[in-house]
Amino acid sequence: MENKAHALAAGIFVIAVAALLAGLAMWLTRDQTDYRVYELSSKESVSGLQPQAAVRYKGVAVGKVRSIGFDPQAVGHVLIRIAVNTDAPIADTTFATLGYQGVTGLAHIQLDDADAPLPQPAPGASGLPRLPLQSSPLSQLAEQGPAILGQVQDVMARLGTLLGEDNQQHFGQALQHLGAAAASIDQLVRRLDHTVSTRLDPALAGMPALTQDAQQTLQALRQAGASAAGAADEVNQAVRALRADGGPLTEISSSARSLAVAVDRFGRVTLPRVNNAADETAQAARRLGRTVSGIGDNPQSLIYGPGRGAAGPGEPGFVAPAAQP
Repeated sequence: MENKAHALAAGIFVIAVAALLAGLAMWLTRDQTDYRVYELSSKESVSGLQPQAAVRYKGVAVGKVRSIGFDPQAVGHVLIRIAVNTDAPIADTTFATLGYQGVTGLAHIQLDDADAPLPQPAPGASGLPRLPLQSSPLSQLAEQGPAILGQVQDVMARLGTLLGEDNQQHFGQALQHLGAAAASIDQLVRRLDHTVSTRLDPALAGMPALTQDAQQTLQALRQAGASAAGAADEVNQAVRALRADGGPLTEISSSARSLAVAVDRFGRVTLPRVNNAADETAQAARRLGRTVSGIGDNPQSLIYGPGRGAAGPGEPGFVAPAAQP
């Protein structure tokens, strides 16, 4: 009996904990946002679109897809029910398209605004307002695919006709005619070049040389006249400068007098001093020569003084020291 009581208590505890977790999950996942429900009716395929897919207004998430089914009022149409945040600026210019995210193939509802108000679809049987659903770029491309293929086939057929055997022969003949015309033009150009080089070139070649010689002569005459005028002006300026007070002639006279005074002072004062300095330099040189000669004869004098040092082994007067007992 006691074991059954423990089992009952454990079961009640597990149920209570499970209920608390469920309540906590519901509380954490609660959505207090106010939504407004709209419907979309499309005759195109909505592959990749699933319930709970995002609804975006110009790229901003504003709601989710509630359900996907079939429209009872239009056979073959898909009915999509979406919940949009009441803060989203839905107006009479708003329309919906089916957008795809990357290369995953997952689709979402994209809301956007047109430049002018759009005709609004009539509400369905549920009474919910409907938004116009326009074709996506991929759907438009798929719709235009057959037309594009037809145009490509038409172009290829025309190319096949253009490159047929008959047209190829015509193209070959045209190319031959163009080659013959080019050869004729080349011969004509060669003849004109020969005519110009043998007749017109010798006559025209002398004209530039003659004209150039005449221009050089006139330029030389102009330069000579300008040089003569400049030389005359320079001579007149030089004469006026020489004659002016304090000019070069006056400066030359002053310089000559200063030079004479300097020469006289050099002969009376500087030259005797130079002679005395030369005599003293000669005496010092003789003394230095005698000193160098004495050091060469008696190097020991640098250590022992000017006296004569003791004779070393092999020198005259060397006496060997006595052996110690």
